[in-house]
Amino acid sequence: MLIAQISDPHLRAAGLLYQGQVPSNAMFDAAIDTLNALTPQPDVVLLSGDVTDTGTAADYAQARATLARLRAPLLAIPGNHDSPEGFRACFAGQPGMAAAGPAHFEAEAGPLRLLGLDITVPGEHHGAFDDAAEAWLEAALARGGGRPALLVMHQPPVEIGISCIDTYRCFGARRLAALLARHGEVLRVLCGHVHRHVVTGFGGTLLMTAPSTTTAIALRLEPGAEPASFIEPPALLLHHWREGAGLTTHLLPVGTHPGPLDFF
Repeated sequence: MLIAQISDPHLRAAGLLYQGQVPSNAMFDAAIDTLNALTPQPDVVLLSGDVTDTGTAADYAQARATLARLRAPLLAIPGNHDSPEGFRACFAGQPGMAAAGPAHFEAEAGPLRLLGLDITVPGEHHGAFDDAAEAWLEAALARGGGRPALLVMHQPPVEIGISCIDTYRCFGARRLAALLARHGEVLRVLCGHVHRHVVTGFGGTLLMTAPSTTTAIALRLEPGAEPASFIEPPALLLHHWREGAGLTTHLLPVGTHPGPLDFF
């Protein structure tokens, strides 16, 4: 079972650049090409938020056009840059997504359950694990009867040490950690938002963030450091489930690279 995770493409209307400087649409095209070239193909692709940058109808039209090329099935959650209405229209028909309210999803992937938790706060950049989110997640896990699950959310509920992005984390971490500690079947908490690959412990499991397919937030760990971004090599995550071995995660750079070479 192979599950790919891509994140934060920040797609713009055709012909526009992300922040007026970065070709996020072309970079996402390259990520789709990388996914389509994989052997074996992913059983499912998870898109962990910030599908678009400004949430306009034209942004989502670009997203639909690009994602139509993806060979594998797709599940997505919104991020703080997404429009609730535009996201819902773009991804109508996702398993378990209600007609209104948060855009959670609940799906099966072989032996695994995939739970998408929409913790966005309309008009804000931070996330919130509130009473409603807790009730939905508790019920979704109960429906699984202890089967192994992956939890997908946009903003991570932890500080990663980059002060400019920690301000916009998901709040309500203690209650989420307590819930996860009661449910040892959650193998990973998979996030986006921070435009970097980060791994840490949380709630008795592992939490990791996928890098963006466009820019990377500057790795400046000094308190109060000036925010900035870099165009680092984009990448995606591959979560590989094997019976008896569990879940292993690989970081895969986007694009083609020299090789294969006849040594290892």
